Amino acid sequence: MNDTEKNLTADIISSNEAVTLPGLFECRVNRSPQAVAYQQYDCVAEKWKSYTWAEMEQDIACWQKALAADGLEPGDRVAIYLKNCVEWICFEQAALSLRLVIVPVYSLDTPKNISYILQDSSCKIMLLDSVKNWQELSVHQPSFPDLRHILYLEGAMETDSEKKIIFSKVADWLPDTVEAMHNHAADPHELASIVYTSGTTGRPKGVMLSHHNILWDAEAVLKVVPAYPDDVFLSFLPLSHTFERTIGYYVPIMAGSQVAYARSVKDLADDLLTIQPTVLVSVPRIYERIYGRIQGQLKEKNRIAQKMFAMTVEIGWRRFETSQGRRGAGGLLDCILWPLLKRMVAQKVLNRLGGQVRLAVTGGAPLHEKIGRLFIGLGLPLIQGYGLTECSPVVSANFLKNNLPASVGPPLPDVEVKVGHDRELLVRCPGIMQGYWDQPEFTEEVIDENGWLHTGDVVEIKEGRIYISGRLKEILVTSTGEKIPPASLEMTISEDPLFHQAMVVGEGKPYLSALIVFDRMAWKGFARELSLDPDDPASFENDVALSAALERIKERLSSYPSYAQVRKVHLTSESWTFEKGLVTSLMKLKRHEIEKRFAQEIAALYAGHDLP
Repeated sequence: MNDTEKNLTADIISSNEAVTLPGLFECRVNRSPQAVAYQQYDCVAEKWKSYTWAEMEQDIACWQKALAADGLEPGDRVAIYLKNCVEWICFEQAALSLRLVIVPVYSLDTPKNISYILQDSSCKIMLLDSVKNWQELSVHQPSFPDLRHILYLEGAMETDSEKKIIFSKVADWLPDTVEAMHNHAADPHELASIVYTSGTTGRPKGVMLSHHNILWDAEAVLKVVPAYPDDVFLSFLPLSHTFERTIGYYVPIMAGSQVAYARSVKDLADDLLTIQPTVLVSVPRIYERIYGRIQGQLKEKNRIAQKMFAMTVEIGWRRFETSQGRRGAGGLLDCILWPLLKRMVAQKVLNRLGGQVRLAVTGGAPLHEKIGRLFIGLGLPLIQGYGLTECSPVVSANFLKNNLPASVGPPLPDVEVKVGHDRELLVRCPGIMQGYWDQPEFTEEVIDENGWLHTGDVVEIKEGRIYISGRLKEILVTSTGEKIPPASLEMTISEDPLFHQAMVVGEGKPYLSALIVFDRMAWKGFARELSLDPDDPASFENDVALSAALERIKERLSSYPSYAQVRKVHLTSESWTFEKGLVTSLMKLKRHEIEKRFAQEIAALYAGHDLP
């Protein structure tokens, strides 16, 4: 470690010093009050606005004073239903300092799911982006009678006396004057947050995380993947996801780094150029999109340009392997060509990411090795990690100087891992959750008497590294990091009398698709209504039939969140039978067998949206 690195790492705040999450923020303010903490785009002024740590403390103190007047008790739950923004931080820090429990809500979730979360956690207060969010949610209000106060950033609304809910615009709710902020949270093992995640039963489970769970995990991450005071994180993954919340929020506070909140995913390309981040935290889908655009642009180039690009990636990859000690020094030709190829090819791609990225982290779902090889070959310092919400969430990660992209790295310091029955990964560490909220029976299923968390992931552990090979239970993990139990979707789809059997696919893919077996008699009537010949096999591939079937499925799945919607279908009337080896004697789907039998059809469903 050189002198610069020593100076930069000296600013890390330990979990012992912080004690609690608001204690962490308080330590950071004391250490670097005038340093820039956050950047956010001001739509009215049409420019980016900066906030120092001291300014943030003043704002949080205002939120704390307003919240304290609401008569809440320590342990009461409060929900945040916002896109990533400075207000998210202010509300969360103020609430935590009053010993309230944070319940983050995914900003694109369905009203039905949100209402379940509010009801199950008995939330008393909820912070919204705008009154429009409430209008979509209000029909479910009888489901969550404990909610008594709604705060919103934009719009206007009057209190509905019949529903006994107070509505306050944040600008009017916050006090004009404020005293010094006081942190009342002193117990590191007190419940800090309940994060809802889908389970195999389809019923969301509330993962209970303490202050210590989260602080310990953030500190463990920094021991493997350092962050520095001069780093700039660009935050675009939802803060409702534990991956972004720990890596993109608490880690920067610990290290004194700056965070800029992207305006939206559609503005991400422009924000990258403006902010020029040094650290990117993302799910594989973002890299898949960039990869897809690169491949599309290459098709329009001449053969010389295509060959230059392929040569750049190949030489860059060899240089990476050399730097990792896995191969000898490159030949003379590589040394001569690389500076030219880097300037003419690689740097042009890296400049689209802002040109200053020193570290790119991907997690939440497996990254395809081809994608990792391309970006690393172009010179992007890309590392992959693994975790789950129940572990706060990071379990393992590759090091920049010891990076094997095919793996998800070795476990973090003080994380114990072992392979259990059916090659299931078991984890034990201080980051493991306190349990599932109000569901002790599920807690006992996943955390055994010796404190081992049963992850449900099938793995190999070789030379200390973890290699994920699949899921023990039937959970699909899309390339956006969403975990979806397909059985509940399939059951809902099959409730339509038109569909005899259904299997949802999408593991590691950007969206869900479905293989559908029509009921033979129902198909005949359905096809004739669409002016198609029911006896012609080509009718199943007709765009009219595919669109109509998708519309029926869409109606069935209307109560599910956007990421759990089926985007494409393959249709047939040939049943999956026990004799064909596609179902069990109890008619349960043999997923792997069906996927093998319909491999070409599944590949066609992702043509143009998947790896070439």
